[in-house]
Amino acid sequence: MKIFARSLLLVLFLAPLAWAADGDAPLATRPDGAAIASGHHLATEAGMEILAQGGNAFDAAVAVSSTLAVVEPISSGLGGGGFFLLHDARTGKELMLDARETAPAAATPEQFLDRDGELDRDRSVNGPWSAGIPGLPAALAKLAEEHGRLPLATSLAPAIRVASEGFPVYARMARGYASRREVMERYPGTREVYLRNGKPIAEGDIFRQPELAKTLKLLANKGFDGFYRGQNARLLLKGVKQAGGRWTAEELAGYQVKVREPITFDYRGWKITTASPPSSGGIALASMLQILEGWDLNAMDEARRTHLVVEAMRRAYRDRTFFLGDPDFVDIPQRVLTSGDYAQGLRATIHPEKATPSDLLSGKPTPLEDEETTHFSIIDAEGNRVGGTQTVNLLYGSGLIPAGTGVLLNNEMDDFALKPGTPNAFGVMGYEANAPKAGKRMLSSMTPTFMDNGQKVVVLGTPGGSRIITMVLLGILGYDAGLDAQQVAALPRYHHQWLPDTISAESGAFSAGVASQLRAMGHEVDLPGDSAEGGRGSSHVWGNLQTVEWDRKANVLRGGSDPRNPVGSAAVKAMAATP
Repeated sequence: MKIFARSLLLVLFLAPLAWAADGDAPLATRPDGAAIASGHHLATEAGMEILAQGGNAFDAAVAVSSTLAVVEPISSGLGGGGFFLLHDARTGKELMLDARETAPAAATPEQFLDRDGELDRDRSVNGPWSAGIPGLPAALAKLAEEHGRLPLATSLAPAIRVASEGFPVYARMARGYASRREVMERYPGTREVYLRNGKPIAEGDIFRQPELAKTLKLLANKGFDGFYRGQNARLLLKGVKQAGGRWTAEELAGYQVKVREPITFDYRGWKITTASPPSSGGIALASMLQILEGWDLNAMDEARRTHLVVEAMRRAYRDRTFFLGDPDFVDIPQRVLTSGDYAQGLRATIHPEKATPSDLLSGKPTPLEDEETTHFSIIDAEGNRVGGTQTVNLLYGSGLIPAGTGVLLNNEMDDFALKPGTPNAFGVMGYEANAPKAGKRMLSSMTPTFMDNGQKVVVLGTPGGSRIITMVLLGILGYDAGLDAQQVAALPRYHHQWLPDTISAESGAFSAGVASQLRAMGHEVDLPGDSAEGGRGSSHVWGNLQTVEWDRKANVLRGGSDPRNPVGSAAVKAMAATP
């Protein structure tokens, strides 16, 4: 495996965090400080600012999430949604806030078909019909009101400041705009935000968003109603209608964050707590890890270990295709899919030296994706934990900003099975379980996850489309193998999603020898630029994994920020816990 030389671990205040540890030392009950890792240093700093004002991890999550919504419009925003995995240190309770977007009633499957009955790709990923009702603002309000210690207005202050004062445009933000420029410049509200004297944003420009700051202030002052009712709601509805879409005031005002019970299971002494449906990630992780628990992966050579991991991925993604959807609309056989007995049965179908061909090859390459969605991880000085993954789906979502709001709307409708058996933008298929219905939440791959083996506590997650789940899987395996947070964040990545029947990999994931061994076992291996050997050429880097860990034996906090992302950061700061 290639070792990434760049390390983006930003330590804002590095105090001596460890006390003397020996074999007889008791485990710490509280961290001696706090740690935050996110996809942008301004968001990490915003979280630390709120902790320094007496906030807890949940207040910090509001600050980090909202600031990411300002500085990473390419990945997330108030016009999108997400999942927030929470651990309350005082009660030990864990829950997931489901802020996934919902389908408008007008967005029936028929609305996304062209004259020939085929999926209309432009309508499914661009403009108003591609957008679901946003969930992120409601989640921020709920986090502050039910779990935080500070007023919502206090925790939103850093995001409002950054939106008003601006921040330098970074390379992938400018690059992403260039790739979506034709769509985004269809809409007057988007042109008003992203064009300066007729010219698009460029790297190094100071990007200010006064209308988004105004919307954030409404949210700060009025909570849920500041976004989903009143002035902002009228502007959202007007902008969607002018662009040709159909939302209603009732749909906006009726949005609800759902509180879900996370999926929990054990893997080699670790308690894994992870996202439940409508995320497909937790069920897939439970299946994959319990399949793999039957082998000592750390004792194997790289080719055989990769083969077995891929075979576990293959089986989990097949089940994802047929069984998973919004649990409020679909009867998911969750108990079966997450059981050890079911995993044992799947394990028995794996040949230890030979690939299992996937049925009905689609012949479609896995689309490139490494910049959409974002994740942050937090542990505070009380031991509270938050793993948040949020998104607008593809680069810059739908491309539509309703004039006067500054809110870039998502294009999450493409995550539904708009036409059964037809792959979406990430190459994954679905059927009736994930078909759109009014108020239904589209299936997601977002997988914020906790790990706890008694001596070490971990929070991790990543963007990456359909590859999110497998990147989190590889992160868990990395921690189990003894890697630290930054090593886990830098791990090379590979992926299999049942169809297409291909192992895709980023640059440096496999040596030529390992790739050759995998092909000899019957796997098709798709390496970046590998057209000479039959590969379609995967993206050279994937994801943006953000992770923090607490070593309770030494009472040391560590953060890991993905070295693939030059603006991400992990910060560790010594601070006293609030009694």
